[in-house]
Amino acid sequence: MTQKLLVGKGERELFILSKMANRHGLIAGATGTGKTVTLQILAENFSRIGVPVFMSDVKGDLSGISKPGKEHPKITERINTIGISDFAFSGNPVVLWDVFGELGHPIRTTISEMGPLLLSRLLNLNDTQTGVLTLIFRIADDDGLLLLDIKDLRSILQYAAENAADFSKEYGRISRASVGAIQRKLLTLEDQGGDIFFGEPALNLDDFLQTDENGNGVINVLAANKLIGSPRIYATFLLWLLSELFEQLPEVGDPEKPKLVFFFDEAHLLFDNTSKALQEKIEQVARLIRSKGVGVYFVSQNPLDIPDEVLGQLGNRIQHALRAYTPRDQKAVRTAAQTFRTNPNLDTETAITELGVGEALVSFLDEKGRPNIVERALIRPPFSQIGPIEPKERKRIIQSSLVYGFYEKLVDRESAYEMLKKRAEQAPKKAAATKKKPGRKRQGIVETMAKSAARSIGRQIANKLMRGILGSILK
Repeated sequence: MTQKLLVGKGERELFILSKMANRHGLIAGATGTGKTVTLQILAENFSRIGVPVFMSDVKGDLSGISKPGKEHPKITERINTIGISDFAFSGNPVVLWDVFGELGHPIRTTISEMGPLLLSRLLNLNDTQTGVLTLIFRIADDDGLLLLDIKDLRSILQYAAENAADFSKEYGRISRASVGAIQRKLLTLEDQGGDIFFGEPALNLDDFLQTDENGNGVINVLAANKLIGSPRIYATFLLWLLSELFEQLPEVGDPEKPKLVFFFDEAHLLFDNTSKALQEKIEQVARLIRSKGVGVYFVSQNPLDIPDEVLGQLGNRIQHALRAYTPRDQKAVRTAAQTFRTNPNLDTETAITELGVGEALVSFLDEKGRPNIVERALIRPPFSQIGPIEPKERKRIIQSSLVYGFYEKLVDRESAYEMLKKRAEQAPKKAAATKKKPGRKRQGIVETMAKSAARSIGRQIANKLMRGILGSILK
């Protein structure tokens, strides 16, 4: 059964329909116009109907969603104006996450799971270096070398460079200069703290898809106020999460409500300095992930930040105020106005510049998936606290979580670094043993067959190890 989720009120009450919530959306507006509170309201709505949510807390304000709000004259006035008769302050079930493990549970993935395409973006590699990194991943996959963390990647880069002549015959030219450039980029990534993101235990996406004992969807809040200091790491991390959801979740078609709602704050960072090839893949994921029951809501100051191919897929829209001080600002206002279905009783372009804090132009999809006409609306207040919680409250939420203690313990199992180190240690012994055998100048037929069989087995394993649209491993 389709459920109606109240967001605000204009001439009438405005609802997002649960069945249309996986058709994606946009929350846009200048700084200080109310985007963060709108995001909070949408997350509450989805949680109440049993839909898990993921959102990044860029400003450090969203942890308050875990705690009931308090009465305030402005909130009371807004409730009365909209006419909400059953409004009651309440908190929401929350799990706190943090790549750095300081303000939430650590989130990690492995080098192998991220794949060469996203890792190339993370390291800001050029096309030639990306090609070499792709070959490195292929060598690792064929040779059964697990790439879990930075030291694994550094080890196989060195291994490939030292044996470049042999590998080039089968995989193509491996430039030592490109390998050196990738290694230097890894040092830069480590200096920015990006190395902490790679390792095990890697994130299990099932931990994002939980409901509490009352059937409310758990809201996963990523502390991103430190992570946003490295914009490329932040954007690539969220893109990796999206790609994992796309690759791992089964097809569900058009469900009565989403399986997960994903809010991508500071969405312009996703598309900044992105190669055409990667942007096309991002557009493909945005188009297809809907069928996995995932609704993606982009949050950005300016609708011009979102490519037209993606913007056209965002059916549920909330536009807060924009300023029109510069030619680019004026263009953004026109663009935002033109993306709405026209309301003959509203000058949309003018209204965008006149909206107050907590006001917005709103257009959601109707029961048949058609955009409703745009309406000027007051956004309802959140049931939960506006602003962050105290450190002691954050600590309590972390320690009472069902996943507490699992992700906090870093695991370093045998992988490429240990395997290549062992080979290097055994190499002198093998060489010495070979010299002791008189007349041994050529490979015997048995040794040749053994190496051929090993290579064939490696290829069979690699054929089973498939990578998806953005290079992550299909499981």
